[in-house]
Amino acid sequence: MTHIFTKYSNILEVRMAGLALLIAIALSLASPHFLTATNLFNLMDQSVVAGIVAIGMTFVILTGGIDLSVGSVMGVTGILLGLALREVPIPVAITLAILAGAFIGTICGILVAIFGLAPFVVTLGSMAICRSLAYVFSNQRTIADVPDALSGLVYDTVFGLQMNVLILIVLYILAWFYLTYSKGGRTIYAVGSNREAARISGLNVHLYSILPYVVSGALCAVAVTLIAAQIGSIDPLAGNGMELDAIAAVVIGGASLFGGRGSIVGTFFGVLIMVMIRNGMNLLGVSPFWQGTAIGTIIIAAVLAERLFSRRSK
Repeated sequence: MTHIFTKYSNILEVRMAGLALLIAIALSLASPHFLTATNLFNLMDQSVVAGIVAIGMTFVILTGGIDLSVGSVMGVTGILLGLALREVPIPVAITLAILAGAFIGTICGILVAIFGLAPFVVTLGSMAICRSLAYVFSNQRTIADVPDALSGLVYDTVFGLQMNVLILIVLYILAWFYLTYSKGGRTIYAVGSNREAARISGLNVHLYSILPYVVSGALCAVAVTLIAAQIGSIDPLAGNGMELDAIAAVVIGGASLFGGRGSIVGTFFGVLIMVMIRNGMNLLGVSPFWQGTAIGTIIIAAVLAERLFSRRSK
């Protein structure tokens, strides 16, 4: 079974790389500004937040779940981060925010895995609760007194790369290694492919059904921390609509919404494709109101393509 997953992932990654290359070529021909150094740096910078959240969404979707609460979790953990920064050092505040995100994910995971509630219902409820709490904790106000030192998480450079881009790359490498080479990663694929077969095989289905939601919640806190570092403030509306971007990136990257199929590398290319399309539309002067239509159409086309590909493979 591991061989099948690996073979499928390799094919998927090649397809996604080819599609990303074709889009890049098309946009470079359509706009002379696309391949400029400034725009390429913008592309990397624009990929960070959605890319980090999409890692967690990949883990969840691989198990056959969905997480609609990611945007709201970013909102509430961002506010908690801002409040903590007033009282404790930056590393402690970031740790507390990540733990808060992980705790929210744990609750969602337990409700899904142990109590058997539908992921859609659980995370939809969590979305409403977390956004409400973000407003309550912030008194409906933006937290603007973020320490200047926090900006180093974005604007410091290592080997010529901005720190936020480096963080993104490191997280993708860690996620790829875990899903590809660890027992836990293989178990996540097995749970998404056939939960009952995984249980009969003696795998810890409950643990590896909860873990993806924990990862998703924690990474939401990481993502909103980078937003706060970049703009110097935290808004209770932070992350609004991020669930669409994260799901879009994972689906465009070739993952199956039914679980068991997908690749973290595919998700990376999905993020890149989505960001390139938005960036290209901006360069071509397309109204931003059309961007949602474009992304929504791509999501439907990607799901349709995945379904047709699955039928042919059978």
